[in-house]
Amino acid sequence: MAEIIKVGMADLNICVSPDGITTLGLGSCVGIALRDPNTKIGGLAHIMLPDSTTIRNNTNIPKFADTGIEELVKRVVARGANRTRLVAKIAGGAQMFSFQGGNSEATRVGERNVEAVKKKLAQLRIPILAEDTGKNFGRTVIFYPENGDFVIRAVGKPERII
Repeated sequence: MAEIIKVGMADLNICVSPDGITTLGLGSCVGIALRDPNTKIGGLAHIMLPDSTTIRNNTNIPKFADTGIEELVKRVVARGANRTRLVAKIAGGAQMFSFQGGNSEATRVGERNVEAVKKKLAQLRIPILAEDTGKNFGRTVIFYPENGDFVIRAVGKPERII
């Protein structure tokens, strides 16, 4: 029986087909799913913030786009994925709250997270095959490395598979 592995906020994990992997509550956070289509090894990171260099004495690697994605790549490769075959799908990065003068850095966390994720994946030469980002609602995601399906669920919205 396949298992669904849970990933918490500011966390990451890997899985191998037929298992899937899920994370709840992607508001301004971004979920990054990586997969090697040949080995069917995948992983999911739930990042909260774009840049680890802005926080002192931080030890939570998965919390940030820059360090979390590197750690996820390292773990899927250690499990047997081929680094050159990795592909990505991303979801989240919503603007959950609207404030007057709403274009400050504090209210653009979701947008900044998506930008940082795309920048890091480009640096690592990992193509993004699909995304469901932005807007103003939270998401729960389930990723299946078997076929690459990234199931997106949001309250009051139809389920999507990207």
